[in-house]
Amino acid sequence: MGERLLQLRQVEKSFDGHRVLKRIDLDVAAGEVVVILGPSGCGKSTLLRCLNGLEPIQGGTLLFKGEDLNAGKVPWRVTRQKIGMVFQSYHLFPHMTVLDNILLGPLKVQKRSRREAAADAEKLLSRVGLLDKKNAYPRQLSGGQQQRIAIVRALCMRPEVMLFDEVTAALDPEMVKEVLEVMLDLAREGMTMLIVTHEMRFARAVADRIVFMDGGEICEIAPPDAFFNRPQSGRARQFLNRFFEIETGKGREEV
Repeated sequence: MGERLLQLRQVEKSFDGHRVLKRIDLDVAAGEVVVILGPSGCGKSTLLRCLNGLEPIQGGTLLFKGEDLNAGKVPWRVTRQKIGMVFQSYHLFPHMTVLDNILLGPLKVQKRSRREAAADAEKLLSRVGLLDKKNAYPRQLSGGQQQRIAIVRALCMRPEVMLFDEVTAALDPEMVKEVLEVMLDLAREGMTMLIVTHEMRFARAVADRIVFMDGGEICEIAPPDAFFNRPQSGRARQFLNRFFEIETGKGREEV
């Protein structure tokens, strides 16, 4: 693994006095893919939002390449150019073409030339199989296509880390595969990623490490084979057994 890009130390987050993140410690190395699993409401999405500055933390430290993200020395609008995020909802502007949606950040925030940014955008659109849609409007695209455009929009900012928050949750099952394939390609190319997902087979295929959360805490961190075959915590075993029961009608040990 490469250098440590992200370091979380004793991170705490509360909403109205309710602690939703408790003493979170985690390092993420350059080129690593970390998949965060856990039941709904356990703090997975909140953790990503804290890393992107969308939620302030109430305790602990967030470091990006050794820089304290909450020290105020670097504005979050600058940090977000290095730590990109893709959400469950696509958040594309309906009155703008695909290309103009993608170019908004590079042109307005990074002040890059349209020619340079458009060349990047078209290369990325080609990679995800949507170059022919660059002049289309979001309403003319499927949900899977819109989510791929949202990924391209984030990548066009040239981030060093990508955060994915349940990006397939709003998609029909037949559209999930095309989005997951894009993320698998990014992993193969060495993009540093933190991924929140309920797609277990995808998690096993893409992750370097699995982080399992419950009740706002990290209960277990393990390589995917070890996590899925030999989970150490009782809560992880319960979670996986429930998943296999839903998927196969059998418990994990029976599959």
